[in-house]
Amino acid sequence: MGRSTRNMKSENHNGWWWKLRSNELSFLIVYAAAFYAFIIHRSLQLSRAHYTKLFGLRPGWLIPNSLNDVSDAQWRNFQGNLLVLTVVFAIFTIVANMLRTCFHFKARGMSVIWLLISLAYLSYLHGACVVFILSIASVNFLLVKLLARTKYFSFVFWIFNIFFLLCNRVYEGYSFSIFGQHWAYLDNFRGTFRWHICFNFVVLRMISFGYDYHWANQESRFDYEKHIQRCRICKSGKTCYQLLQERIVQNDKFSFTIYLSYLVYAPLYVAGPILSFNAFASQLDMPQNNFSVIDMVWYGVRWVFSFILMELMTHLFYYNAFAKSGLWKLLSPMDVFIIGYGVLIFMWLKFFLIWRYFRFWSLICGIETPENMPRCINNCYNLESFWKNWHASYNKWLVRYMYIPLGGAQRKLLNVWVVFTFVAIWHDLEWKLLSWAWLTCLFFVPEMLFKAAANAFQAKSAFEQLLLRELSAVAGAVTITCLMVANLVGFVIGPSGINWLVSRFLGKDGLPVLVGMLVTFYVGTKLMFHIHEFKQSRE
Repeated sequence: MGRSTRNMKSENHNGWWWKLRSNELSFLIVYAAAFYAFIIHRSLQLSRAHYTKLFGLRPGWLIPNSLNDVSDAQWRNFQGNLLVLTVVFAIFTIVANMLRTCFHFKARGMSVIWLLISLAYLSYLHGACVVFILSIASVNFLLVKLLARTKYFSFVFWIFNIFFLLCNRVYEGYSFSIFGQHWAYLDNFRGTFRWHICFNFVVLRMISFGYDYHWANQESRFDYEKHIQRCRICKSGKTCYQLLQERIVQNDKFSFTIYLSYLVYAPLYVAGPILSFNAFASQLDMPQNNFSVIDMVWYGVRWVFSFILMELMTHLFYYNAFAKSGLWKLLSPMDVFIIGYGVLIFMWLKFFLIWRYFRFWSLICGIETPENMPRCINNCYNLESFWKNWHASYNKWLVRYMYIPLGGAQRKLLNVWVVFTFVAIWHDLEWKLLSWAWLTCLFFVPEMLFKAAANAFQAKSAFEQLLLRELSAVAGAVTITCLMVANLVGFVIGPSGINWLVSRFLGKDGLPVLVGMLVTFYVGTKLMFHIHEFKQSRE
């Protein structure tokens, strides 16, 4: 009798819980649809009303008699050179794959092929400045080979790489004239692209090579058997990226030619994604087998559709032009929110397209890298998941080469400050980027404390589960707001714009908008909970 009563209570509870969740999901979907309908309608109004006052608009090609927002220099350069890049990489790919097939080249042979191809590519990009890249890279190689087995390695190695990271920026890639006037004529042959901008990625690769060589002489702590048991990809007989990264390659792979080909590997040289030396060297020997020809074709088709979506967006909504021209500062708080939100969507889609483009060519050439944008920006409600899914390959690099060596989770509150400060300096020497980094760290602290408290609290009753879920949704709304502020400060308005941004939303006209924004992000977080639970149920 007692067991029957408990079963009936359990069924009643499950039925009530399921009905509540079902009604909630219906409301969330309707709210989200209404929100985006309003955002699209108002964005169109703003673009049509103010296009004559905006900078960076050019005649469009996708929609007749329309203007296209090309105010972002990075996107404008990528879009303008897309056809040339595609032809060049198609030639590179055909040549490399034909030589591999015909002569059965392994790592050493393919490293020579890719080194020659990549140096030809770099000569066009940087002209005579290739000498600077090869010189610094060669010294780094000698440093690693000489000091990798000493206790001073990490200290000297980081000092060396950070020194050149900073000097390259301070001296803007150096001038040949500083080595004597008889070399000054080489300053007329600096190529079409500033080498010290691309060298930021080279620094990450140099550090990866150094540490992978350093750890190759130590006992690995990675549990291969446990990983293979848990990993869906490895269980299927393929090899996942984590295994490629953690698996130590043979000492002969740490040669100078493989090292240089890794640093300047053409498909990933300009923008990444970033992969470790271990993963590169092993795939140079044995090309990736996770993506079939059909997978790569579908990957390319999806990219084309995403590119069309971006062009449609920049033809209709001039978010970035509003921010660049400063006109959005004269608009109402609601319009400021719409423009700010739109700028972040634009930035996400821009990097999504750039990184997936170069990853696509790398895949065809047999080198798989991590996906840089595995999750949409609108499907992240906490800082940790956001940074794991925004420039994800860089996040993996930071975890492997900085976060874990600094102590990992045991010193998490301290480590995030060191890691994000390095990220800011790596991007550029600007106060707004340091402000972005430190604001992000500041917002990380309450999130980590809330997570620790939530994990310690074991929700048993239905009410406690509901309460924890609601508190998590509120925390998600606050976190999304903080993320918007940090990224707008770091990449749009700078630290000097913080006072303006705060005053706009804490004034009489701005407070209702701020409340509505938090409610909207609360609804969005709840919707993300449902998406996450749906994916879990499918798995």
